[in-house]
Amino acid sequence: MSTAGFNPQNGTGTGQTYANGPTQNPHTLQQIPGVNYGTTHQPPYNPMQAKSPTPPGPGLYYSGPYQPIPPVSSYQSGPPPTSYPSSTGQVLLPRPPMGGPSPHTPPQSASPGPRMPHVQPTSPPPAVVSSSNYYASPQPPVAPLWQYNTASPSVGPPTLISAPPRGPVTNRVNPAASIASPPLSSAAYSTAPPPIMTQTTPQPAAPGMPPTSLHGFTQPGAAPPPVNSISSNTYQPNRPAYGPPPTGPPPTMRPTPPPAGPPVASGTPPPPKVDAQCGGVINSTLSPTEPDCPEGDIECSGAVAGNGPQASNNYNHFDNKMVGPTPPGPPGHHLGHYPSLPPGYQNTSAATPPMHPALQAATQPYTRSSQPYQQLSGGPGPHQLSQSLASMSLQSSTPEALRVVNLLQERNLLPPTPVPAPTPCLTQDLQRVNCSPEVFRCTLTSIPQTQSLLNKAKMPLGLLLHPFKDLSLPVVTSSTIVRCRSCRTYINPFVSFLDQRRWKCNLCYRVNDVPEEFMYNPVSRSYGEPHKRPEIRNATIEFIAPSEYMLRPPQPAVYLFVLDVSHNAVETGYLKEFCQSLLDNMNSLPGDSRTKVGFITFDSTIHFYNLQEGLSQPQMLIVSDIEDIFLPTPDSLLVNLSECKELVQDLLKSLPNLFEKTMETQSALGSALQAAFKLLSPTGGRMSVFQTQLPNLGVGALMSREDPNQRASAKEIQHLSPATDFYKKLALDCSGQQVAVDLFLLSAQYCDLASLGCISRYSAGNVYYYPSYHHQHNPAQVERLQKDLKRYLTRKIGFEAVMRIRCTKGLSIHTFHGNFFVRSTDLLSLPNVNPDAGFAVQMSIDENLDDMQVVSFQAALLYTSSKGERRIRVHTLCLPVVNSLSDVFSGADVQAITGLLACMAVDRSVTASLGDARDAMTNAVIDSLTSYRQSVLTIQQPGLLAPACLRLFPLYILAMLKQKAFRTGTSTRLDDRVFAMYQLKYQPLAYAMLKIHPALYRIDDLTDEGALNINERTIPQPRVLQLTVEKLSREGAFLMDAGTIMYLWVGRNCNPHFLTQVLGVSNYAAVPDNLYLLPDLDTAESQRTRAFIGWLRDQRPFYPSLHIIRDESQLKATFMQNMIEDRTESALSYYEFLLHLQQQISK
Repeated sequence: MSTAGFNPQNGTGTGQTYANGPTQNPHTLQQIPGVNYGTTHQPPYNPMQAKSPTPPGPGLYYSGPYQPIPPVSSYQSGPPPTSYPSSTGQVLLPRPPMGGPSPHTPPQSASPGPRMPHVQPTSPPPAVVSSSNYYASPQPPVAPLWQYNTASPSVGPPTLISAPPRGPVTNRVNPAASIASPPLSSAAYSTAPPPIMTQTTPQPAAPGMPPTSLHGFTQPGAAPPPVNSISSNTYQPNRPAYGPPPTGPPPTMRPTPPPAGPPVASGTPPPPKVDAQCGGVINSTLSPTEPDCPEGDIECSGAVAGNGPQASNNYNHFDNKMVGPTPPGPPGHHLGHYPSLPPGYQNTSAATPPMHPALQAATQPYTRSSQPYQQLSGGPGPHQLSQSLASMSLQSSTPEALRVVNLLQERNLLPPTPVPAPTPCLTQDLQRVNCSPEVFRCTLTSIPQTQSLLNKAKMPLGLLLHPFKDLSLPVVTSSTIVRCRSCRTYINPFVSFLDQRRWKCNLCYRVNDVPEEFMYNPVSRSYGEPHKRPEIRNATIEFIAPSEYMLRPPQPAVYLFVLDVSHNAVETGYLKEFCQSLLDNMNSLPGDSRTKVGFITFDSTIHFYNLQEGLSQPQMLIVSDIEDIFLPTPDSLLVNLSECKELVQDLLKSLPNLFEKTMETQSALGSALQAAFKLLSPTGGRMSVFQTQLPNLGVGALMSREDPNQRASAKEIQHLSPATDFYKKLALDCSGQQVAVDLFLLSAQYCDLASLGCISRYSAGNVYYYPSYHHQHNPAQVERLQKDLKRYLTRKIGFEAVMRIRCTKGLSIHTFHGNFFVRSTDLLSLPNVNPDAGFAVQMSIDENLDDMQVVSFQAALLYTSSKGERRIRVHTLCLPVVNSLSDVFSGADVQAITGLLACMAVDRSVTASLGDARDAMTNAVIDSLTSYRQSVLTIQQPGLLAPACLRLFPLYILAMLKQKAFRTGTSTRLDDRVFAMYQLKYQPLAYAMLKIHPALYRIDDLTDEGALNINERTIPQPRVLQLTVEKLSREGAFLMDAGTIMYLWVGRNCNPHFLTQVLGVSNYAAVPDNLYLLPDLDTAESQRTRAFIGWLRDQRPFYPSLHIIRDESQLKATFMQNMIEDRTESALSYYEFLLHLQQQISK
């Protein structure tokens, strides 16, 4: 069945929201042909302009081997090869020649000086039909969404909302013209372009920027900077300067003209529409737990968006760039041999000193000492920025983040410790109260002033969130939660206090009254100092919500377990492990005296269990009519855990033996899910489903779609999208009734995770995947299941949750990534929220931010705790606004950019093709480095140049191309690939980066030098190594941390001392083949090794299994596949990839 009519707004694309029910919605939004979307009147950047139709290739590289051709020097041009002979049985893909400029690349000057911008022809080019078009059905030619600098006429007349006009205000912060409206998010796997709901027409680009120095920073001199100039440095008084300032007279500077319009009066604007907290009328279309407001929002966003949809014009490689086959990379080496260091890749300059563990050279913004920041009585806020930032001198030399790095010469780019997040260029007082990057992280820590500036940078703008992370945070109990009356922003450290009785919102700039209760500080027990309350001192805070935030009593904690008991399930032996884990952790289940539990088992029939108090033993009730499922005794299937604990324990002890001799091979998963949904609908709760085979009976039955013989040779990966919409529709029904579904898939055979995963994806659940699980043959997976179940059963949980992300007006959010259902354009419905879930959003700049010096983002999560409390967790992030391209690049967060691109690539793989996603990721690097070379560097140099802050960008993109989710030419099971894509979409960034680029350590020579001391334990800190066999040694032992799995590779000639003291064996031959546990030996070496591995495991919520492998082990091939910098049969080495990028950039 087709899913074209269902647009839940849970990924890329946009469509009508799916009403919480089974009714199909066939209407989808269409982009008007011939309309260009944008915010500036500049010629569009159109990479498809002169492109001739070419058949799409499967990816970036050939699957055949390279012939031994001499390496290409990075400085000398030669006749590049246009094709390579393919091996027998392999198809040689057509590729365009690399000698001249690409047909779709704007012509550029061949001189080493600055290049002239491409001039757009006056007549529109003829329509070109792309061979990789991802629209679901033929459509008339439309304006591509990926044009970077285009005019942006509104599709329909926008509805203007009353807002103060532009003009000077008393607090030195000029408000923007209108209140930002909640944007229309996008639908998962929808094929329509994402429109943006805005209220005012976009403004033209800002006037020209002042003259800048070599890297875009204004030269200092005798004349003071203008008061309203944007400063991009951070106040760090103890940091030394980066060398002497340049000499010579300063360039002239033009102050930004003041905004036109009459002054804004300080009077109160018209009152906003009544929302949920203010006693609005109940909306009958909402779930029973949602109070009403104009948007059907339980925690309310304020102004309603206008009715003029506009397509986003932000830079988007995945929805917008469709490329054909990419020209070939540089010549390689003989297969089976790891290449030595090629010429031109040697360090020709002086040796780079090892980097400090804090990675100051790459991540800390450049600062120089300035006048002390004087804290005003109102607390840190935007109203203090003008005077404070104006007093700070501009950069006198190139910041370290913009240090030019020639990637072809500097190879040792990995820092010795994990890469930290960059620090935004804010004053010390603002940065001290800013949100932690572990919770809230932006791809650009310096926000461009205009969309055209963002387009020019060719980098994605987005946020990555970990909103329910396990934290120690202040909790406020108050009958009055202070929020902006207009946009419903929660009061936070970045608002402005005009006096003790008035505060100005930092998102919409409305002036609000300070409630009387807020005048009292519960921490200091003082009155009259609202700026010292916890809400103003903490960017992350949690409120205990009063009664107006709920329409029914908070639901109890309800846990329903749905278990596969077919013959295949019994053979795996998982049932015994599950029952034992639940018995061990039953007293630790989150909840209170109202907690309820229930159990359903299924094979070809559905089995319910009556656990009503008073029975001497559990009673099994079998329903064989799976076509019309019903609940035999609805009132006794979900029971109070504290009252019926003995019956529950008896059931868990008997279940493994109950089906021990079953021969039933069929699986009616769909009917079991329908029964579980009926059982949980009255209360909501969490459904935990365990499945071990492909469902093959009743509703939701699936057929195998995988051809094992085509895993490695297929040009394009098929069947990444669901085979049926049954599981998606059921998930949306579950979401409407506050039910989340977590799927545990334990199977050695194909299970069609692409279809089954929808039940978790759209209900805010999680997917756990244990390939080839068997209680005897795979002990490492058994240990992993045990640890995962302990975490799963005991971790914190939030029920009936919703989350909204707000941003300063002028910015808009248009695409969401993660597991959820989008309700009312920008409200994420999360029936369950857990501390291991991450989210990502893409943003665009709708209005110029030229009258702002900082912007803010706020994520508010409203949930019911397991104890029955209604709580609101609020995170607020503040970032500076910059007006130069060099400042935008200096604030780039390379890991956040990589994480967001990974989410976008997953959606691109499903909506278009895997080849399109791979090409788009490569283009992301090419475009950003091209922009840096052409627009930031004024002295052109040979080589592949990157700013220090993006020096790891090509490595991370190559790692993604070789990651299980996106790789080609390597045998990859379809379920393994889909699960890897799911992990990239919903795992927090810190964990996803380990999946993309694992960490490699040498551990046979661990010492206490530089070790950490945590809880009286000494944790060694070995250096992170590059992922290449050049770093391996047969005399050592190396640990690879790949996120969910760890490999300990023992060299053939490993030090015997390590073998005896750590592994407990006398020699290399005595190392067992299937060793997954380190013996607990009373030696210093063993304690260090186990402490280090335990410390790595403790940093993540899931449990990574450990595999100890030798040269002869079957897992060695998997270990070597993670050597990202080395060449494989189907992908280039890191050096070859750099040469390929250089060839594309220098065209």
